[in-house]
Amino acid sequence: MDKKHKPTDSPSQDTPDEIALPADVAGSGSLDRLVETARDYAEHAASNNTLKAYAADWAHFARWCRMRGTDPLPPSPELVGLYIADLAAAQGKTPALSVASIERRLSGLGWGYAQRGQPLDRKDRHIATVLAGIRRKHARPPVQKEAILADDIRAMVATLPHDLRGLRDRSILLIGFAGGLRRSEIVSLDHGKDDTPDAGGWVEIMDQGALITLRGKTGWREVEIGRGSNEQTCPVHALQQWLHFGRISFGPIFTGVTRDGKRARETRLNDKHVARLIKRCVLDAALRPDLPDAERVKLYSGHSLRAGLASSAEIDERHVQKHLGHASAEMTRRYQRRRDRFRVNLTKAAGL
Repeated sequence: MDKKHKPTDSPSQDTPDEIALPADVAGSGSLDRLVETARDYAEHAASNNTLKAYAADWAHFARWCRMRGTDPLPPSPELVGLYIADLAAAQGKTPALSVASIERRLSGLGWGYAQRGQPLDRKDRHIATVLAGIRRKHARPPVQKEAILADDIRAMVATLPHDLRGLRDRSILLIGFAGGLRRSEIVSLDHGKDDTPDAGGWVEIMDQGALITLRGKTGWREVEIGRGSNEQTCPVHALQQWLHFGRISFGPIFTGVTRDGKRARETRLNDKHVARLIKRCVLDAALRPDLPDAERVKLYSGHSLRAGLASSAEIDERHVQKHLGHASAEMTRRYQRRRDRFRVNLTKAAGL
């Protein structure tokens, strides 16, 4: 490999090692410690999943450049414009990417260039006009996942066994539905505050329900999950049962279970477990029996829980928006699969 290409793929470039003292400032014990502290904060500027995706985006772009005898550095809007055009109109066996995936790739490239101290101007006409054309020619309405409604979630939890794994999975589904949580938020929960450094939040169980404190994209938010009217489907009762029999008193709440099914492990579950659990229960509960199994599982994902709560809760939209942590009512409406669209008739209100 040509030496000039090595720095573009080096993993060390994907960390904030460039944070250092100014060249004209002499180092000292206290300043050096602050540099390490600043690097630690910089490492937490984005989630691990986001950083992995951005690193993969940069690696793909670097390989694309090498295969065409060029270098990704310094930033070239003309080259990036050609790259995204190739992603949108891929040749041969390589499938074309969606508009959303191309925009994500651009974000990854922007991050990669910023890590190397050479910002990319995404507003440059060589990028902006090509992207605008890709959006105009290839953009499609987003494919929404099927909402898991109240009757669906009851049918799904009824398929779970009453062993330790069943208690855990029942709690995952009910807490995820009642909290309107993302799958990553579900598995990131700890028993208490500051239990582990990789936690995304913690749970406090009260007489009236459970209070979940979550670290979101825009800061911390609280999610209140009230107790249900039936113990069989009460999310708080299900969580208490799992915590009790799993002997979870510290650290990650949702963990693996030993092979014999008698003891909870200490290792946090991956968010993919939530997706697999939903798809398996959809099949076992025979949701959408009008479709073949392969099509049924494609309809449902982790977001089906959030969409199900937004679609099932017959309350003021503002409460649903706050519960889901959405910045706008418009985002909340995207999750509502069966809302009354013409409850407010502005035509009549305007006098027509």
